[in-house]
Amino acid sequence: MVVNSLRQAAKDRAYDHVKRQVLCGAYGGGDLISEGDVAKELQMSRTPVREAFLRLEAEGLLRLYPQRGALVVPVSAGEVQAVLEARAVLEQFAVEKLAGGTARAREALKGELAEHLESQRELLGTADLNAFLEQDRLFHTSLLTATGNPLLSQFYGALRDRQVRMIADSVVADPGRSKTILAEHAEIADAVQAGDVDRAKAAVRTHLASTREALGLA
Repeated sequence: MVVNSLRQAAKDRAYDHVKRQVLCGAYGGGDLISEGDVAKELQMSRTPVREAFLRLEAEGLLRLYPQRGALVVPVSAGEVQAVLEARAVLEQFAVEKLAGGTARAREALKGELAEHLESQRELLGTADLNAFLEQDRLFHTSLLTATGNPLLSQFYGALRDRQVRMIADSVVADPGRSKTILAEHAEIADAVQAGDVDRAKAAVRTHLASTREALGLA
């Protein structure tokens, strides 16, 4: 029983580590990574790493090549476009509903958004890209969750990995992107709190357009 628990813990640790490295761009699209290198880095055998690679291949993040390693699957321009289009629909709906809703509902959301903005502000200039990306995700997720529509929240959650990876790529491509993201988030939050539907939807469109531009797709 103890042995099985240890094996599972090693598999989960390998999976979490490799996935985190892929999503934050430390393992970039097109990179070839090996079981041996990852196992050495994590100080474990190759078996849990191999199983982690298989899980990540099933999720579309890796492509395995026997005797060679695993290729980090690059994010295609078509995938980026599809995610941005889906986000545009979901996020504009969310801010329209929230900005056009009751002042009480907006007040209930105010503190949560402010907390995410402050966390991102504190992370600017640090090397903790993973934490910044997580706060980015939480900011947008808070908006979707506040709509009270569980189906939309579930679908938005399905975009999580792609969204995080795209934002990471944009930050890596443009070191000043983090400040821009923070400013755009603040504008979205302010517009929602002001109850200005048109301004809130425009802020979302600006945010997504600048993401597209940062990724070289403008």
